[in-house]
Amino acid sequence: MSKLSLIIKREYLTRVTKKSFIIGTLLAPLGLLVYMLVIVGLTKYESGGEIKVAVLDEAGVIKQMPDDKGIRFIPTSGKTLEQLKTEVQNKQFDGVLQIPPLGSFSKKEHTVFYHSDDRLAPEKSSVIERKVGKKIRDFKIDSLKLDPQALDMLETKVAIDPEKITGSGDDDSKYTAGVGLVIGGIMAFIMFFMVTMYGAMVMRSVMEEKTNRIVEVMMSSVRPFELMLGKIIGAGAVGLTQVLIWVVLGGGVMLLVPLFMGGIDPSQMQGAMPAPGEMPTIDPEEIEGETFRFMTEIGKQNWPLIIFSFIVFFLGGYFIYSSLFAAIGSAIGDDLGEGQSLTLPVMIPIILAFYITAFAGMRNPNSGLMVFASMFPLFSPIVMPFRMAFSPPIWQIILSLALVVAAAFFFVWLAGRIYRVGILLYGKKVTFKEIGKWMFYKG
Repeated sequence: MSKLSLIIKREYLTRVTKKSFIIGTLLAPLGLLVYMLVIVGLTKYESGGEIKVAVLDEAGVIKQMPDDKGIRFIPTSGKTLEQLKTEVQNKQFDGVLQIPPLGSFSKKEHTVFYHSDDRLAPEKSSVIERKVGKKIRDFKIDSLKLDPQALDMLETKVAIDPEKITGSGDDDSKYTAGVGLVIGGIMAFIMFFMVTMYGAMVMRSVMEEKTNRIVEVMMSSVRPFELMLGKIIGAGAVGLTQVLIWVVLGGGVMLLVPLFMGGIDPSQMQGAMPAPGEMPTIDPEEIEGETFRFMTEIGKQNWPLIIFSFIVFFLGGYFIYSSLFAAIGSAIGDDLGEGQSLTLPVMIPIILAFYITAFAGMRNPNSGLMVFASMFPLFSPIVMPFRMAFSPPIWQIILSLALVVAAAFFFVWLAGRIYRVGILLYGKKVTFKEIGKWMFYKG
């Protein structure tokens, strides 16, 4: 164990003291801050300035249309379309909004025309469509002598509140599925990102030492398996160190961002949102109640079990894929380009697991495919953490944990047999058939 600890220490210190690691670790939160500042700057930036739009109301549905952000509507009663086009050419207006007669009230789609040689920006086009649509709707309501309040009463929202028939525990709520999707999706993404990122880090470390022939010196005093295992654990410790630094610095960045958002109107973040007078009435107490119920649903999750299982699945998935990446790194010769073809079979299960979670999991977390994927060790480190938020049967969680731990030991052992041969092999292009033979070499 003393040799293994020395290898882990060397792998860890060698990487965390590199300038590339320090710069990359510090630049990531700085990049996040720059990204947030760019977003803030874009919300303050108003492109194109104000445009003047002449309104030709042939339908007789618009008396006065209030100006909106970046658009000034000017009524033009008594003028023809040709006259207005001439005024646009003379730069008196930027464009003419022609609203033709409506025809039948049963018609649900209406087309209005915007005459201008300048292309209308998508945001301004959306604003005009929304405002004209509301004016036409109001006109229809007045013409049919309908009660607007009675029409508002027809608007009905339905929410499903699940109720258990048998069993103990609290009933699910209408937020259960949404909370499960959010928690499960975040956990699946973290697993996918960290396993691929730090597994590739192990492969690069093995490739560097092989191409530099440093490994020949190290193999004179340590066994190949100890060297490989030390690299896997050391790279994992480097990754955890980087994540912890990112969490701390990222939290600081998120505290700084509000300082730069002091003069921003929240409505600017919403693009072409309805004007204040057109927005539906929102009850602050209702929002507060909904937020409280949503947070209550989050608190109802079995967090001790979720966190414990997530850690086990992460370690299991990391050891499975890192060992495979280490084996691939040992098999790659002087031509680093051949690593792409060798790493493809390792990446396919990770990608499949992510897509199964993204598509099948979003539809039904407890489908047959999801149950199988959450048990299969190459998929379960990504799939089962997603299912954890939907309270699968406890026996499935225990079986999946046992399988992923057993698979981690098996793949580390298997990768060790490949590593001991491939790490000292130079000048030969390796095939999968030859790698298969290495598994059964004696000695």
